[in-house]
Amino acid sequence: MTEAAEEPDSVYRIERSLTGTAGLDHILRGGLTSSRLYLVEGTPGTGKTTLSLKFLLEGASIGEAGLYVTLSETTSELTAVARSHDWDLDELDLFELVNEEGVSSDNAQSLLHPSEVELGETVRGIIAKVEETNPKRVVLDSLSELRLLSQNPLRYRRQILALKHFFANRNCTVLMLDDRTAEPSDLQLHSIAHGVVLLEQTASDFGAERRRLRIVKMRGLQYRGGYHDFTIEKGGIRVYPRLIAAEHHTNFDARPLSTGLAELDALLGQGLTPGTNTLLSGPAGVGKTTTAIRCMIAALERGQNAAYYLFDERLGTLLTRSGALGMDLRPYIENGQLMIRQIDPAELSPGEFAGAVQESVETDGASVIVIDSLNAYLHAMPSDKFLVLQMHELLSYLSQKGVISLMILAQHGITGELRSDLDVSYLADTIMLLRFFEADGEIRKSMAVLKTRTSDHERTIRELEINESGLVIGAPMKSFQGVLTGNPRYTRNGDDLVGVAAYADK
Repeated sequence: MTEAAEEPDSVYRIERSLTGTAGLDHILRGGLTSSRLYLVEGTPGTGKTTLSLKFLLEGASIGEAGLYVTLSETTSELTAVARSHDWDLDELDLFELVNEEGVSSDNAQSLLHPSEVELGETVRGIIAKVEETNPKRVVLDSLSELRLLSQNPLRYRRQILALKHFFANRNCTVLMLDDRTAEPSDLQLHSIAHGVVLLEQTASDFGAERRRLRIVKMRGLQYRGGYHDFTIEKGGIRVYPRLIAAEHHTNFDARPLSTGLAELDALLGQGLTPGTNTLLSGPAGVGKTTTAIRCMIAALERGQNAAYYLFDERLGTLLTRSGALGMDLRPYIENGQLMIRQIDPAELSPGEFAGAVQESVETDGASVIVIDSLNAYLHAMPSDKFLVLQMHELLSYLSQKGVISLMILAQHGITGELRSDLDVSYLADTIMLLRFFEADGEIRKSMAVLKTRTSDHERTIRELEINESGLVIGAPMKSFQGVLTGNPRYTRNGDDLVGVAAYADK
C-alpha cells in the first residue's frame, strides 16, 4: 500500500510504500519511501525471498505492477515458495534472466572475456524487461550474481549506480537482495542504497534457530533501531518489534483489587494493585502456582480476562490439579475469559514471547498475566545476554497498561538456606515468600510478604494449607520464631496453626 506520510518537522509529504509485513512497517513507522532503491541482505535461509515476494504482492493488491527478476532461483522455485504460503503469483511478472538457453554451448564465444559479455547482457536484459512491463515495484535477486560477473569492485559499483538511476527515472521502488557472499568489510552497496535491511539467522545449542532483523540505515526517515526478532510462518514473515514500554501508557483505575482471600489481602496490605507485578518465590511444591491461580480466579470471577503462560507444567496436569482444589479453570477457558498457552521455551525467542503477551493485553483484553515460571523462561535462552533487561521492559509495559502480572520463581532446596540462580527481585513491585517448615513432626507451609511498593503491607508470617477447598491461609503465627529457617521454635500456647486447636510445647 502506498500512502502519504508527513514527518513531524517536514514541509513536504513523503510517499510511502508498505512492505506487506506489518511488523516491519511498524519499525519503519509507515513503510519505505517510494521510488527508492533498498538493499535487503542476509545469508541463505534468512527469509529474503519471502519478504520480497510479500512486498510485491502488497503492491499488486493496490494495483501496483510488480516484477521479480531472478538470477539465482528458477521461476518454479519461486512458485513453490509462494505455494507454501498459499500465495498466488499470477499478478506478478517473474523474469528468470538466465534460463537453459543462456548456458547453451551455442552461445559460447572466445573474442571477449565471458564476464564482459554476460554482464552487459544481464543488465540490458533487466532494463528491457522493466521497460516492457513498466512496474512500480521491482525485486532483483540476487546481487551476488552481478558481483561475480563484474569481476572487480569498480565495474560492479558503476553497474549498480546505473541501475539505481534507471529505476529512479521510472519511479520504481526496488529491493535488491544480497546473500552477503562478499567480504564483510565491503560496504559499497550500503552507501549506494537509500536504505539497508539486515536479516540474520543463528543456530542455538538446543532448539530451533533464531531469526532477527535490523534496519542498518534509512535515509530521511525515523525508524526503530536495534534488533527485532522475527519468524517465518505460513503467510509470510512475522516481525516482533522491540518493545518500548514508554510508548504504551494507558490511564487506568489503580485501586487495589481483592485476591479472593481476606487473609491474603491482609498480607498484601489491600490486595493486588493494577499496574504492578508480584514475584512468588519459594521451593518446588510449596504452593506458588496455586496461590497465583487463586489470585487469577478472583479476577475471572469479577469478569476480567486473564492469560497464563505455562513453561514448566503440562497443561493437562495444571487443569486436573486446579479442578481437584476447587479452582476449575475450564469454564473460563470455554467462555473465552482465560487463555492458557503452554510454552516450549526452546522454540520461542524473547521477542516472540513479548509479542504474545502484548497481543493478549491489546487484542484479548487480558488484565492479569501469569508467567509460570521465570526459571524455565530465563534458563532456556542462556545465549541472550540481555534477557533480564527484556523482561524488565516487558514488565514495565504491563505496568503502563494497568495489568496485574504474577511471576513464579522456584528456589533450590526445601528448608534452611534457599537460593536461586537468578536475581530478579529488583524487577518486582511485590515479593511473596513461601517456605516449608517443620512443626510437631509435620511438614507445613508458610507465606510472608517481604515488600510492596504500593501499600503498607502486613509484616507477619501466616501458615497456608492446600486442600480440596483450595487455598486456606491462617492467622498470623505470633507464637513461632525461626519459621523462615525451616526449624521454628514454639514460644507459648496459642492457636497459630491451621486446623490445630492448641499446640503445646513438647
